[in-house]
Amino acid sequence: MAAPVKMISMAPPEVEVENLSDGSVILRSPQPLGEYPNSQSAWIIKWASKTPDSTFVADRTGEGGDWRRVSYEDFLSQIKSVAQVLLNRGLSPERPVAILSDNAVDNALLLYGAMHVGIPVVPVSPAYSLMSQDFGKLKHIIELTTPGLVYVADGEKFANALRSVDFGDAEFVVSANPPAGIKSSGFEELVSTQSTGEVDQAYQKVDPDTIAKILFTSGSTGQPKGVINTQRMLCSNQQAMAQCWTFLEERPPVMVDWLPWNHTFGGNYVFNMVLRNGGTLYVDGGKPAPGLIDQTVANLKEISPTIYNNVPRGFDMLLPHLETDEDLRRSFFKDLDLIFYAAAALTQNAWERLEAVSEKSIGKRVMMLSGWGATETAPDNTLVHWPIEKAGVIGSPVPGTDIKLIPNEEKLEIRVRGPNIMPGYLKRDDLTKEAFDEDGFYCIGDAARLEDPLDPRKGIVFDGRVSENFKLSTGTWVSVGNLRTAAVAAADTVIQDAVIAGQDRDELGILVFPNIAGCRALCPDLPEDAPLDDVIANQIVQQALIDGLQLHNDNNPSSSTRITRALIMTEPANIDANEITDKGYMNQRAVLSRRADLVEQLFSDGDKTIKI
Repeated sequence: MAAPVKMISMAPPEVEVENLSDGSVILRSPQPLGEYPNSQSAWIIKWASKTPDSTFVADRTGEGGDWRRVSYEDFLSQIKSVAQVLLNRGLSPERPVAILSDNAVDNALLLYGAMHVGIPVVPVSPAYSLMSQDFGKLKHIIELTTPGLVYVADGEKFANALRSVDFGDAEFVVSANPPAGIKSSGFEELVSTQSTGEVDQAYQKVDPDTIAKILFTSGSTGQPKGVINTQRMLCSNQQAMAQCWTFLEERPPVMVDWLPWNHTFGGNYVFNMVLRNGGTLYVDGGKPAPGLIDQTVANLKEISPTIYNNVPRGFDMLLPHLETDEDLRRSFFKDLDLIFYAAAALTQNAWERLEAVSEKSIGKRVMMLSGWGATETAPDNTLVHWPIEKAGVIGSPVPGTDIKLIPNEEKLEIRVRGPNIMPGYLKRDDLTKEAFDEDGFYCIGDAARLEDPLDPRKGIVFDGRVSENFKLSTGTWVSVGNLRTAAVAAADTVIQDAVIAGQDRDELGILVFPNIAGCRALCPDLPEDAPLDDVIANQIVQQALIDGLQLHNDNNPSSSTRITRALIMTEPANIDANEITDKGYMNQRAVLSRRADLVEQLFSDGDKTIKI
């Protein structure tokens, strides 16, 4: 028998349903949205008064690599100092602050210092400066936003980008290692400046419509789009989530988190949830990548979170450590109320392994919950706030947000409307107009369905992207999102990620991006530094892929789910070509377009094609 679930306080899963004459359905929460402040700074001020000595944010930049902790009281004082400097520099919505570096305390101080006085912030993916070869996306973002101040934590680390991109007359600010030959200011100057009444006056002018951030999202093609995030979006969304997850107000959340602040998951959901509820955020310098996951493990052994957030890839990397390291398991589960995953569905294998380590540690299953949203929605439109037994359910509408399901081909397209929705894309009125329907619903491009059409309280299930799905030559639709998840789960030792191919063809194939560590583990007789070509050509690796996909096919024999061929990629996904985001998510359309020759090879039974 399964162990009992560790229960936490949450709102009941009630949903109101409105059936429209065109066959569409609108779903909404019966809870009215409660009051929320004009800006996020109201929460900083609240906790600086109520719990001044409590740590708000901490990172590993302290002496000897120890935690550098900043209390709510000190955080408020220092962001006011930062705000004063920014006002002195004449920054404004036309000349915002750009942050190019990873999460850290200084990043947080600059981020909230600017927003405190109504100066927008442009958090930019560090990958655009450090991984890109042509800096194309960074150049586009800087040209579009025209920042007056650009911040990097380590000047030398970012020196190549600073020299290669035209930043105009923007001031460069660095926390360490000023770049040689480039004029820059030290971050210490910002936090040591004495604030004046000018800061308080500017704060009073910030209202719900004030632009807080410009977050960039890469679409399937073209350059990143600048999504305007207002204070209304950010504050209303946290209020809505708190009404669903009532346990948040019972004890302040503690999070150990790596998710980047230049994305809505880390920057809006995680950071603002900690802030809204008076919690503590420990910045995790680790990531779900070989070598860096060890830093995450070390942090989690020291700090016990109450909520742990990650993407499926992160859980895949963490699970082997949880299963084998008793000290990590004990610390991780000691205070844990909730495991939250987003951006993609957990595989059922990962779900069951997480349940098993939870049971082993505390004798109960910590709830695993999810939600659904986007950069344009600040982020959550739906949230799971009841126990679920498997991945896939993305929740029900949060208070204040309407969900509309519209018949589209063989799916239900999902659209959203509410105070958490963006006013538009920066300097792209054309894209903004295209993004909304005649009733003001944002057209996100996703598909969804009810878990139980007769009982909407059981929630909504994510059903892939409308634009990703395609038809076989027989006219049969292929649900790409669901099939990709199933394929990865079927052979996860070999497959890190996959792209589904077969549009207008008779059968389905996949381009496999290999799990390199898993493939090498299957080949203990090969040298550790054996070329990747030798590893993926190994008969054991190819047989493991065939066996996994064959088992999938046995359980999914229809033409729209049966995978008949595979080709393992030797070139990793290319960020400059939009094939992958800096968080590691595969862009189906971009990969198929850029690797059209490999798709042809896949279906022409080339030498490297693996028949299933």
